[in-house]
Amino acid sequence: MLGEQDLHLFNEGTHRYLHRHLGAHIVERDGRPGTWFGVWAPSAREVSVIGDFNGWSPDADPLQPRGGSGIWEGWIDGVGHGSLYKYRIVAPSGRVLEKADPMATFAEVPPNTASVVWDLDHEWSDARWMSTRGERAALDAPISIYEMHIGSWGRAHAENGRFPTYRELARPLADHLEAHGFTHVELLPVMEHPFYGSWGYQGTGYFAPTSRYGTPQDLMAMVDHLHQRGLGVIVDWVPSHFPADAHGLGQFDGTHLYEHEDRRLGHHPDWDSLIFNYGRHEVRAFLISSAISWLDRYHIDGIRVDAVASMLYRDYSRKEGEWIPNEYGGRENLEAIGFLREMNTAIFGEFPDVTTFAEESTAWPMVSRPTYVGGLGFGFKWDMGWMHDTLQHFQRDPIHRHHHYHELTFRGVYYATENYTLPLSHDEVVHGKGSLLAKMPGDRWRQLANLRLLYAYQWAQPGKKLLFMGGEVGQLTEWSHEGSVDWSLLDDPGHAGISRLLGDLNGAYRSFPSLHQKDCDADGFRWVEASDTDNDVLAFLRLGEEGEDPVLAVFNLTPVVRDNYRLGVPRAGYWREVVNTDAEMYGGSGVGNLGGAESVPVPSHGEYHSVVLTLPPLGALFLVPGNGTA
Repeated sequence: MLGEQDLHLFNEGTHRYLHRHLGAHIVERDGRPGTWFGVWAPSAREVSVIGDFNGWSPDADPLQPRGGSGIWEGWIDGVGHGSLYKYRIVAPSGRVLEKADPMATFAEVPPNTASVVWDLDHEWSDARWMSTRGERAALDAPISIYEMHIGSWGRAHAENGRFPTYRELARPLADHLEAHGFTHVELLPVMEHPFYGSWGYQGTGYFAPTSRYGTPQDLMAMVDHLHQRGLGVIVDWVPSHFPADAHGLGQFDGTHLYEHEDRRLGHHPDWDSLIFNYGRHEVRAFLISSAISWLDRYHIDGIRVDAVASMLYRDYSRKEGEWIPNEYGGRENLEAIGFLREMNTAIFGEFPDVTTFAEESTAWPMVSRPTYVGGLGFGFKWDMGWMHDTLQHFQRDPIHRHHHYHELTFRGVYYATENYTLPLSHDEVVHGKGSLLAKMPGDRWRQLANLRLLYAYQWAQPGKKLLFMGGEVGQLTEWSHEGSVDWSLLDDPGHAGISRLLGDLNGAYRSFPSLHQKDCDADGFRWVEASDTDNDVLAFLRLGEEGEDPVLAVFNLTPVVRDNYRLGVPRAGYWREVVNTDAEMYGGSGVGNLGGAESVPVPSHGEYHSVVLTLPPLGALFLVPGNGTA
């Protein structure tokens, strides 16, 4: 399965399609059916395949080393689709290990740990999507992402509270995304993982979708259906660390093969997990091939890389004496930086119509800038600073917000320094943090009003949007992977109003080009009012390409109605109110401007014309000039 060129590229660390060569592949040999096995175990004394086809016998099916490449391979007669197997590895010390295949395409349902021989045939029907998806992932495209955990989201759609299958979820998930106007869904890691409570972030199967929710073809069918409905699919991917389960990658051939031997480099203190050795060529090839495999085999449209900050710094979550400086005496992990650049170069080189996202929580520069100018090469970076500052502000009682006005205005300093995605993600609604609604101050009416205001603020800001499941119904309690979204909340008009507002915000985001065309450009945003701490009012313009109507976004962060509030506007004429979060149909009090306001030739905020508005309590307004049609 590997030619000499493949071996060279693998040992050099530049092979991008190892999944087509290593692992278990069903092939005929001399007209006979069987399976070809290949695994990297350079320090092993012996490697054999044990499985249900040979009674798990250690001696029945030995593999042979392939020169000095470190790869062991062999063909086994009669082994086919559905066969269970592991690799039996004799370590240099003589210790015997039984390991799952690092490049398996499928695995037993946990807690069982065997790999499964599996063909990946699927007849795709998403050609139309695939031919146009590049423009849907562009910097000037409206990208609105629904983040979800398959197991807990889907339990409401499966019988007796069991896990749903990918295939079962395809239609209800597409219906839900369409109803709320999202353009993409982001799946918490679907790679095989032993512990359900890790949500997939401690994975052992870097090439295998978890069998909890069905077969690889079931996942393909779900992606296929979403694509046919015009919806993109992003997957979380975790090259930052992996668990030390006995059947996994840890000490795979009896040595520290995938991980660093020194715990100061190879052990993650936050998650008690192992860290990849990014300086090893074959490990880089393994990880890059993993990312490529999801794009290649499953038509995935984007990769979100988890915990990038933990990869960039050798002292991440470590005390003095618990880390080793790099060769220049610094804290930067030079090998990880090189890996991330190589990974993004490979992904965009092979699939220029997809994108990548970095969950990076520090001020590391140029995360989403090209590698040829010194950047890490990601398509987008999560704006964790915006998330922190914004949630901190909205959790404050409105009477105190004017003292912390800067929490919302500070982003104006840096919003165009990266290609940002604005996340309200799963990390903000777990581990005692409460739901988004529960974070909001005041009685239930004010909590709902604050939540509507928060969403309008997120959707008006420059940057792509991301919301974790449950946010669209105003979930009362924080997320639990053992539970599900509380869909019954939609029977309450206030919660149904949240759902309706999100659909309308996404509709406005797509329909008015000024809300998305320059999400990542410095000239796509202009403050109108950023200093009214007395009234706690913010206002700014979103601007598109020449000829596109600007959008005026106004936010009243107090429960007090602001009458006769004057704001400068760049155009004379009528400004139509296209979003009012206080509208009765969203559960609000109905305070507004009777559909809009006519400008007057009174200078204000540096403009020759202005509009005088009534600002609803804890409310947001979006206004556009003219009749406001997209």
